Formats: sequence, structure tokens, C-alpha cells
Amino acid sequence: MRITLKQLSVFAAIAKHENISQAADEAALTQSAMSMSLKELESQLGSPLFHRHGKRLKLNNTGLALQPRVQQLLQLAEEIERLALQDELSGVLRIGASSTIGNYLVPAIIAEFLEANPDVHIDLKVANTQQIVDDMKHLRIDIGLIEGLTDAPQLDKKIWRHDELKIFAASNHALSTQKQITFAQLAQTPWILREQGSGTRDIFTHATHDKFEPQAQLLELGNSEAIKQAVKTGFGISCLSVLAINAELKHQELKVLDVRGLDLSRKLYIIKHKAQISSRIELAFEEKLISG
Repeated sequence: MRITLKQLSVFAAIAKHENISQAADEAALTQSAMSMSLKELESQLGSPLFHRHGKRLKLNNTGLALQPRVQQLLQLAEEIERLALQDELSGVLRIGASSTIGNYLVPAIIAEFLEANPDVHIDLKVANTQQIVDDMKHLRIDIGLIEGLTDAPQLDKKIWRHDELKIFAASNHALSTQKQITFAQLAQTPWILREQGSGTRDIFTHATHDKFEPQAQLLELGNSEAIKQAVKTGFGISCLSVLAINAELKHQELKVLDVRGLDLSRKLYIIKHKAQISSRIELAFEEKLISG
């Protein structure tokens, strides 16, 4: 059974006027279109809805029972239409962001968006790229922002921004005083890196796999703040987005090492599920991401 809002509107108009001609004027339809729509509705329900007395139609018991429910449905449909067309955005937006983006880039964008749209609630999940891709594949989030690579066939990805990773050390580390660092030196130095599955780790591995492989002690940590604190102790060196270390570079707590011959540039992506139909909130936030 596929009852349409048009059929219900026709039913309500005829019930109100008890005359197809007058109901057709209100609905801006022809009399034949009104009659056909009513006939289809009664056929689908398997029961007549009116007593017919010439041109006059009066609700029968079935029609009388349906009338208040039809009115409720039509009012609800009007409310849905108003909400969809209103200028102010309202509702919940679920965003998933990989660690660098979620911690250093998107919070300021979200704050500006919420200031302009106070009736919107944003649920932000920060995790590594692999987890955000998995959430997007299973529609647990509405928009994904990742810094790693994905070839998941269910997802569409769009380049959002460009970023660059930097190899760095504590300002008092032995390598910080050298003009240019060799790959051999990097291989023999302890490293503190993001965990497997992180976009940062993927880019680092891709850039270095044919140049060197860390031979000394390797420490894996799950977030950039922990890595920076560990590097500050002088234990080892690391590789993170320049977005993550800007403040420490400015205060001379960390220093970028002069390493040549590595491409540590990367793209940041907006990802969406191919099955999604974007809501007005999603489209507005995407526009903010691209313009901001």
C-alpha cells in the first residue's frame, strides 16, 4: 500500500467541502484529478470513504474515523516542510576528525559555525584516520575529516586542505645543532611516533620506507600531545604536522630538523558515504569548512 500525501490532501478537502468542485478549487486541481485521486485512495484502502448523494459527498463511518488522523498527518507534513525551509539551522551534526584535524584545526571552525547557528548541536569524535573511516563506512558520523589515505569503495573523498609534516627534536637535542641530518643518523636515533592506523604514521612510513628505517628504540604513542612531551625530554625525535607543533616552535621548546630528500606533504580530506543524502546542516558545515 502506497498512500500519498496528495491523496490525503484530496480526501481532507472533499471532507471539508462535501463537494468535489469546491474542493478542487481549494486544492488547485481539476475535478477529474480530484475524483481520480479519491478513487485511488479508496481502492488502496479497500473501502469507500463517502456516502454519495448527487454532487454532495458526506463521510461514512470509515471516513469519519480516518479524518482526524489524516488531519494530523497533513499538519505534521506541513511542520516538516517548514522546518526544512526555515532560515535557521537546527539539529545535530556528527563529525569525525582524525587527531591532528580534531585537535588543532577544526575546533575553531566549529566554534565559528555554532556562533552563527546557535540551534545546532555538534558531536565531535576525535580518533585516528582508520577509526574515522570505519565510522563513516558504518554511518556512525555525518562528515569525516581525515589526514590519511583511504580507498574504501563506499566513500567519496574530497581534498580539503594541504598540510606538511615536520621531523623535530627538543631544542637541546644533539641533532638540533646540526645543519643537515643524514638518513643514517635518523635511522640510529630513537623515534617517538604515532600508532599504526594514524594518518600521520601512514604518511611518515610512505615517505621514509625507501630511505631509512628506524633501527633504534621505537616508542609508539596514541596522541600528538603525549609525543611532544616525550620529545621535550630529549629521549628521541618525532614527525608530526606543523599544525601540532607551531606553538612549541614559537616558544623554542622544539626545533625542526634539517632533513632533505623527504616528501612529507599531505592532503587533508572531507569524506562522506556514497549512500548519504546530505542535510542542510551538513551542506552548511561543508561550506564553512571550505570557505574557512
